Formats: sequence, C-alpha cells, structure tokens
Amino acid sequence: MPPLQAPQPGFPPPVPVAQQPTPQVQPNPQWGQMPRMQLERQFAGPLRDTVIQRWRDPADGSICYIYLPITAAHSPPVGGGFVQYGSNTIGTISCTPGPAPRSAVAPARQNTAAAARPATQR
Repeated sequence: MPPLQAPQPGFPPPVPVAQQPTPQVQPNPQWGQMPRMQLERQFAGPLRDTVIQRWRDPADGSICYIYLPITAAHSPPVGGGFVQYGSNTIGTISCTPGPAPRSAVAPARQNTAAAARPATQR
C-alpha cells in the first residue's frame, strides 16, 4: 500500500483504501413510487457533453444544482431492473434551502417621510 499523507488541518486523517467499508446499498423496490423533484432549468456544463441541471424539491422548496455527464456507462440491468454505475461517473450535487414562504417575508416599508408629515388643514 502507498504511504498515507499527513492529514490536512480541519480534515480527518485519510483511511487506507483497503480499510474503507464497502457500502451495502439495498435497492428500493418502490423506486417508481418515490416523490420526484421538479426540473426547472438545464445549462451547458463547463466541459463538452456535460450539463448542469437546476431541480426544486416541491415539498420544501430546496434548490439543487446537479453537474453530470450526458452519458454514463453502467452495467446491464440486474435483479429488479437496477443498474450499477462506475465510480465518479454520475456527477456532483449542491443544494440550498429554498426561498422563505411568502408569509414570512417582511411587509413593504412605508415611506416614513410621508408618514411623519403632519396632515394639511383646510
């Protein structure tokens, strides 16, 4: 095994590759019934044949940007119709909270100069 580098400040020490746990992913047989996010926009990615997609979670309004290749190699379908993607071929995702609900937005400020002016007498 190659020697490990010293840990960077603020990061945990690296784990040797041979000791990394293998994730046990159980396919969800109800995948077809899972809720869907809403695709809002799609942009050309910084590299050829890549895209950046903007997705919104209809439940809480969270916004996610996903960077991915247009095509990605995968295995033939296995039991249940699922496929397996190789490492690092899917892309990356970054999410932010959605905008505050309309009721939480502060009301528009009144023109304080007009409100402070005394009413004219007739």
